[in-house]
Amino acid sequence: MSQITTHVLDTARGKPAPGIAVLLVRQAGDGWEILTRGTTDADGRISHLLPKDAVLPPGEYKMIFETDAYFEAEKVDAFYPVVEIRFYIRDASHYHIPLLLSPFGYSTYRGS
Repeated sequence: MSQITTHVLDTARGKPAPGIAVLLVRQAGDGWEILTRGTTDADGRISHLLPKDAVLPPGEYKMIFETDAYFEAEKVDAFYPVVEIRFYIRDASHYHIPLLLSPFGYSTYRGS
């Protein structure tokens, strides 16, 4: 498992959300640098967003969930085509960043 993992749950349908593209980016000066990208699996998870031994330096990061294609595939009109979650990495511990998603809202928390 990598230092950063995620899990996307479609709370409106009560099931995982597969096929969502996710980008991990780091603040770099006045902009953002793309570090890696992945796609949620059949269980809505990405367990290997980074190489297993990679440790990110402290700083501000964000995960960008490209939700529009998922909702289109499900034939659901949705309000949020993209969800961005900004967070700080302060140490080398594991950061699990789940997304609870519905067509008209979302929430997140730091998981374990």
